[in-house]
Amino acid sequence: DRTVNVADKSLYTAWIGSDFLLEGRRACAWLKAWCDLNNVTGNVNIVDIQGTIDSSAQIGRTKALKEAVQANGNWKLLGAESGDFTSAKGQEVMEEMLDQYGSEINVVYCENDNEAYGAITAIRESGRKIGNDITGGEIMILSFDSTKEGMTDTLNGLISVNTECNPLYGPILTQMVQKLEKGEELTHETFIDEDQFSALPDIAEVMAGGVTYPVINLTQAVLDNRKY
Repeated sequence: DRTVNVADKSLYTAWIGSDFLLEGRRACAWLKAWCDLNNVTGNVNIVDIQGTIDSSAQIGRTKALKEAVQANGNWKLLGAESGDFTSAKGQEVMEEMLDQYGSEINVVYCENDNEAYGAITAIRESGRKIGNDITGGEIMILSFDSTKEGMTDTLNGLISVNTECNPLYGPILTQMVQKLEKGEELTHETFIDEDQFSALPDIAEVMAGGVTYPVINLTQAVLDNRKY
């Protein structure tokens, strides 16, 4: 699911992967919808625990957040630092940000679930409360990937919205192999379908890039039926 930087794209036959920029835009659209729904008009102070710098996922998700901060006058990006997509580094970065920004932090934008686990530990150990009442002092966590553990934390209210990074490439890859065997030409770039989940039922859809996307109301039944 990573892109390659080449001047001549004909050097590869086909690419399959996630639209990381769209993932980020959907997450930010959910946050905007939540703020509008709850009449949050004051500053929304955000910290970004980035993924591994210069990875495709980090580039797309970080760009989306920066776009959203620019588009929303009351959003402020307090700081951004890489958590390297790991829980340990995510916790370390969150601890540093809590020390630096303290009670200013309203929202943590974690660029994957592992970083969210670390951020949760750091926030709890600091004495701050995780939740959706950002005007009342709680810290909201947004995350990406939608792993089983991440979805469990979403269902339990620790992660407010979790935007999927779908790893199930097998069916699409199989179709592409079959097309190649028949001598058919492949689509050069294919984005895999991805979902978005929240246990907060009030936001049923978001709009990103002029397209409306559903937000799946996460329940135990939905979680039990996940393939990964």
